[in-house]
Amino acid sequence: MKRTLTALLACVVALPALAQDASADWDLAQRRDLLVAYTQFDNGLSIATRCADGGFEAVIGGLPPAGRATTRSLRIAFGEDDLVESRWNVATDDTIAVSELPAPFARELRAGGRLRILVPGGAEGGRNLMYDLVLPASAGSIDQTLTTCGRPLVDPRDAELEALQDDGVPRNLAWAVRPRAEFPNTRYARGFAVITCVSNPDGSLRDCAVETEHPRDGRFGAATLASARRARLQNLAEPGAPVPVGRVLYKTHFLMEGYQTREDEERMRESRRLQREERAARRAASGE
Repeated sequence: MKRTLTALLACVVALPALAQDASADWDLAQRRDLLVAYTQFDNGLSIATRCADGGFEAVIGGLPPAGRATTRSLRIAFGEDDLVESRWNVATDDTIAVSELPAPFARELRAGGRLRILVPGGAEGGRNLMYDLVLPASAGSIDQTLTTCGRPLVDPRDAELEALQDDGVPRNLAWAVRPRAEFPNTRYARGFAVITCVSNPDGSLRDCAVETEHPRDGRFGAATLASARRARLQNLAEPGAPVPVGRVLYKTHFLMEGYQTREDEERMRESRRLQREERAARRAASGE
């Protein structure tokens, strides 16, 4: 258990010993522009939220190794809710998963109570592995990490995110012009960013914000935000009609040539397939 927590803090905090606030509900560690709330369990699992230089993250540590994968699927349920599949990113330590939507996840963690995490194929023999945990409630520590990073403690827009399709847009909408980010000037060979925006009636995007990015200093969030200016949505339910105003989400993977894994190659093939479908849809809509 101690090794798992040390690995989690080393990956997420990237600092040695931090001063802990023993009076906090979750353990709280703070130093300069870094604030981390974390809790750990006897089964070796650890969960943390952190604000580092304005960037917010939530992670789960102590999971079965993900190997060479850059993303992994986890099925999560709070209380007695049904398990819901979510996509997580794999950290440098492949036993640590980084949330794509850290602020909504942190807001659910605050209440404490039962938390189930199912790891597909995570047990011996390829069987599913289920963690059934009792979270301590957090009346202050998680709140501090959220507010320090300017994230609200309650956000009714979280319900909109739950209704989004796999490509991050509401049902009956589709990308007319998918966001295409340029690789930033950075020292990293790979990275990612997750962005949320609000759609305009003409299909353009506004009020875009970086939900999370990794590595934090890789400029991947800024590059993904810049791509939002060229993106456009279309109304599939009523072609030619205005696009309903609502929240959308998209994620951009950045990868230098020569660093592809098998998962990256599969993702690129899927991206090319989507591009072909989108071009066909545009031609059909224009009557070509």
